[in-house]
Amino acid sequence: MLDLGTSFVGSVARDPHALAVVDDGIRLTYAEWYRRISSVVASFDRIGLKAGDHIVTVLQNCEAAATLHWACQIAGVVITPINWRAKDDELDFCIENSEARAVVYQDVSAQAVAKSKHAQNLPRIAVGCDDAGAIAFAGIVAEAAVDATPRVTAEDWSIMLYTSGTTSRPKGVPRRHRAERAAGVAHVAQNLYRRGERTLGVMPLYHTMGVRSLIAMSVIGGTFVCLPRYDTKKALALIEAEKVTNLYLVPTLYHDLVHAREFASADVSSVRKLGFAGASMTDGLLKKLNDAFRPDLFVNHYGSSEIYTFTIDQCAPAKPGSAGKAGINQEVRVVKLNATSAADLAAPEEEGEIIARLAGDESFDGYWRRPDADAKSLRDGWYFTGDTGFVDSDGDLFVTGRVDDMIITGGENVSPVEIESCLSLHPTVLEVAVVGLPDEKWGKVVTAFVRRKAPVSETDLDQFCRTSGLADFKRPRRFVFVDALPKSPVGKLLRRLLVAGDYQPEHAPPA
Repeated sequence: MLDLGTSFVGSVARDPHALAVVDDGIRLTYAEWYRRISSVVASFDRIGLKAGDHIVTVLQNCEAAATLHWACQIAGVVITPINWRAKDDELDFCIENSEARAVVYQDVSAQAVAKSKHAQNLPRIAVGCDDAGAIAFAGIVAEAAVDATPRVTAEDWSIMLYTSGTTSRPKGVPRRHRAERAAGVAHVAQNLYRRGERTLGVMPLYHTMGVRSLIAMSVIGGTFVCLPRYDTKKALALIEAEKVTNLYLVPTLYHDLVHAREFASADVSSVRKLGFAGASMTDGLLKKLNDAFRPDLFVNHYGSSEIYTFTIDQCAPAKPGSAGKAGINQEVRVVKLNATSAADLAAPEEEGEIIARLAGDESFDGYWRRPDADAKSLRDGWYFTGDTGFVDSDGDLFVTGRVDDMIITGGENVSPVEIESCLSLHPTVLEVAVVGLPDEKWGKVVTAFVRRKAPVSETDLDQFCRTSGLADFKRPRRFVFVDALPKSPVGKLLRRLLVAGDYQPEHAPPA
């Protein structure tokens, strides 16, 4: 297996004149990009960074972030990207935990870096902003350098992502070059990408989806079109102007895209392949996207930071809710809830916990200095995902939620995802999230938080559930109308905040 640095140099040799990256006026071919990347590698040497050192980046998606990613792969430096919204204490945790040797930031993260006690003691590289104590990225890339030569093997560390912490500090997920490249190649194969594809690079480069999109484009001489942060108008403008051929987004961003007023007049005909991951997609959104784009391929990709691909369904609209079958580098099982062994299999149609084989080519080796997390999630050569699901009679996997999200009401296990998909088909429902709220009689009562686009009553929605075929014990007993649902920076629904009462109640009913 090639290391990623050698893989990229091979891409340059194969497609030197192909457009590689686009970002707000910057347009670089692979040959031009390689020269720029080589300049960054030379700057690492001047700073004193060595193979195996970690460098923390606090950047939005931009050419600099993508360039730094590839420079790290060639130099053997372990890129450790974190959310550009991180506060100074969060930044300090990641710097200390990873033992970082340098920090790269820009204007949106400059305040956190300035307040960080650890960042001030490290070499700092500033992208597009002034800092008297920092090295200017613009100066680095302006200096000519000899073509950089890859310095590590496929067994060395490539990147360390941090999982989003919900109740505790985030966990570091270090990944080797071989696992990263295997994930990138599988992404190409499973999404049927062709040479010269163009993707909208909006999923953050501190997130597993963004990183693998970047790698996949390099494998096929494709173009990574940067969008620093999601904005529907800008996304539609870039799709049209750059003739983007594929989209790989979380469902929330798709929702915002097709419900935008500008969507009807935008030219999105160049987009022929849709892919989504990060969360389940409701039946209603799936149908709307399929009708709007009429794509040649519509992929549901189910995976994680730890193991990129679990399963793939390459025709998501044909079987709504299905995550399909194991990816080309993986084997998955469903074991009984609270199983202690990978051999304790759930029966077909029985809901249990989803596990994935650790021997897969895309897998990580374990968490960064967290033996407690390893003991909880890694057993018998399998990764226990914490996700719930079942396998149907066709052998297709259905993901129903998180073990922690399961609603136990009156002794029955209820999955929020099934109820959300049902309610999403009601014409007045714009968004919906279902959780269990404490109840003296039932333990938990099924509660639906609904963002509505037209007048509808709780009675109307309850009747819709009754006639939809949803089992009686799964019907929401409470409905709460809201102006917005709480979500993470990458668009994941944060159910825990709904349970905690941290949401925006509806200010006024729709006209």
